[in-house]
Amino acid sequence: MPYPAPPDPAHIRVASYNIRKCIGLDRRRNPHRIARVVAALGADVVALQEADKRLPPRPAALSATVIRDEAGMTPVDVAETRVSLGWHGNALLLGAGWTLTHLDRLALPGLERRGALVAELDGPKGTLRVVATHLGLRRRDRQRQMTLIMAALNARSGPPTVLIGDLNEWSPQAGFAPLDPFFTLHRPGRSFPARRPLAALDRVATGPGLSLVQAGACRWGEAGRGSDHLPIWADLSRDG
Repeated sequence: MPYPAPPDPAHIRVASYNIRKCIGLDRRRNPHRIARVVAALGADVVALQEADKRLPPRPAALSATVIRDEAGMTPVDVAETRVSLGWHGNALLLGAGWTLTHLDRLALPGLERRGALVAELDGPKGTLRVVATHLGLRRRDRQRQMTLIMAALNARSGPPTVLIGDLNEWSPQAGFAPLDPFFTLHRPGRSFPARRPLAALDRVATGPGLSLVQAGACRWGEAGRGSDHLPIWADLSRDG
């Protein structure tokens, strides 16, 4: 679908985008293209995956300056080095008026090194906890990773929570047992591979207190060729 219309002022829009280090289907690294796609999503919060280059010291593929100047968003300071944008490639961008009040970095077990960001936010639409992650390629690793994330959430009470990111699961429903029964899983749309989307690898999961209003995967224009994944978005409302 095309870029979404601006959200209802009462709704919170979250988005997720695996930017593949800003390398598009044309095999060119173009951070400015990624910034334009992010801006067009009109989100309050954006989770990015593969935001840094692969080899140490893992410099940012998308600079904070480009994000601020061209996407109109502010990157959360999650990196543990001076050259990276993200942590384990995960970055978090905030729209106007949103601020970070608490951050946990979770190292996730598995064949590959993975991580999750657990960010508590305060903004013009209230408080929100966001889990931004990029799970492993093997299902048994993903399930261990989700179990650890759930344990971390249960250990610290927080505001209504949404989990977003590249969850790397090809099955529509199987493989997400660790999220039950507290989270409701949503498939905004098929997001991979971008040229001919077959799988909804990029997902949203809402916890108690949040409901999904509408969601989608953006396929047209630069969103369809900026990475090997399509960006996804979701509008959320507060229950009650």
